[in-house]
Amino acid sequence: MTLEEQVEALTKKVQEQAEIIDYLTKKLYGQKSEKVDPNQLSLLDKDEGVFIEPEQTGEDNKPTQVQQKKKAKKTRKSIIGSNVPVKETVIGLTDKLCPNGHGLVSVGKKFQREEIHYRPAKLYLEKFYTKTYKCPECELIDGLAHLIQSKVPQPLIPHSLASVSLITEIIHKKFELGVPLYRQLQDWKRQGIDLSETTITNWIIKTSQIVEPLYQQIHEELLSHRYLQGDETPMEVLNEPGKLAKSKSFMWVMRSVTHEAKQGVFYSYGTSRASSFAASLYNGFTGILQCDGYSGYNILDDSVTRDGCWAHARRKFYDDANKGTKFKATLPLNLIDEMFQLERKWQHLSPRARRRRRRCYQRKILKKFWHYIDTADALPKSRLGKAITYVKNQRDELNRIVNDGAIDWSNNASERNMKSFVIGRKNWLFSTSQAGAKANAIWMTLIESAKANRINPAEYLTFLLKNISQLPTFLKPEELEAYLPWNFKSSRLKTTNEDNQKIAA
Repeated sequence: MTLEEQVEALTKKVQEQAEIIDYLTKKLYGQKSEKVDPNQLSLLDKDEGVFIEPEQTGEDNKPTQVQQKKKAKKTRKSIIGSNVPVKETVIGLTDKLCPNGHGLVSVGKKFQREEIHYRPAKLYLEKFYTKTYKCPECELIDGLAHLIQSKVPQPLIPHSLASVSLITEIIHKKFELGVPLYRQLQDWKRQGIDLSETTITNWIIKTSQIVEPLYQQIHEELLSHRYLQGDETPMEVLNEPGKLAKSKSFMWVMRSVTHEAKQGVFYSYGTSRASSFAASLYNGFTGILQCDGYSGYNILDDSVTRDGCWAHARRKFYDDANKGTKFKATLPLNLIDEMFQLERKWQHLSPRARRRRRRCYQRKILKKFWHYIDTADALPKSRLGKAITYVKNQRDELNRIVNDGAIDWSNNASERNMKSFVIGRKNWLFSTSQAGAKANAIWMTLIESAKANRINPAEYLTFLLKNISQLPTFLKPEELEAYLPWNFKSSRLKTTNEDNQKIAA
């Protein structure tokens, strides 16, 4: 190797290392949001060619310093929900006499101000008794006492103090609000019950086993869909056979696309990120799966068609634009941003209408994008080089989306579901056992599926625990149909009507 070649090789290496240092420094100390300045000039000479909404990356997004769109100011009317009861307080005079000593007569009232009050939750202990009856007529006939006793409803957990409302509140705090169990103990003690972490952990696991058939039913329903999205994230399970406590396990998620009528989100705990687990998770699925470029999904190629995610592709080019001291958008980043802006305009259209628009408009932008990728000259180990390599490896998967309006332009929906788990994981840190990790997957599935169907998760869980706990142990799929999240509203209405008829009778 000549001296000039050595100098050139070392120069490239220095450039690559300097770029890595800048990138890692920004990752540590810079902003996490992937918004870009909406006032930035586009390389396409258009004002709207920028991606101004944040990506859901599974990390906490910090506020950016770029110019934000002003949100409409909330009024008092918009703050207070329609379900908040109203109490009127009319303040009168204690001495109903005028200065001359004559009696006063009320002629009306005038509004002065309003306040929102909070009434703390209260615990109470419910004791169940059964009544015993006898039949005097039968006793006169044979001289024997014929005693009949009423039946008490089955307990949620045998020999336990746990009620539906108590378990629902514990699950709501942990999985929706991200409050770990050890922190909840202090709050429950202040309210009057001295629980242990072992006790409420067992409650969560045992009640998850009650609704597990429904959890499996959601999985079966999703496998029958034509389109799915998938993602995975690491987690820690301390007591796993044959593994160290700090070894990585994974939480996998699959969900329906946003245009699907039946919205389902399914979490599954796996001891590894191996392709064999992906094969078992998607066993029976023969449609189109949208995911990132992780090679573990390659095992599905025989039965599943994979579509790419433009958000993951964009993230690579965003890292390249953000590597220096000043953000500098590149042509491929701006082209991808323009694709996303078009998709936002079409998000409420039917799949057929979206497909027509994609084939008409997105193909033109994709032609420019791939021309840049094919002709770009970048160091292979640089941020730009890695971004180019990623999209080249995903070229077929990324291009397929143009011809199918039912699939989303990115799998950000599944990443948002995964972010819900990640936020909780940062608080509770790990699962102690495999049973606990599986319980986490079950409750996250039911809560996120409820959210996807725009129903209140707490109301849905209360409905499930109250009703499924009274059903026989071995249930048929058709018996569980009424309890699926997309059937909840009609099932709850039917149950309420039946309860009202019983009370009236």
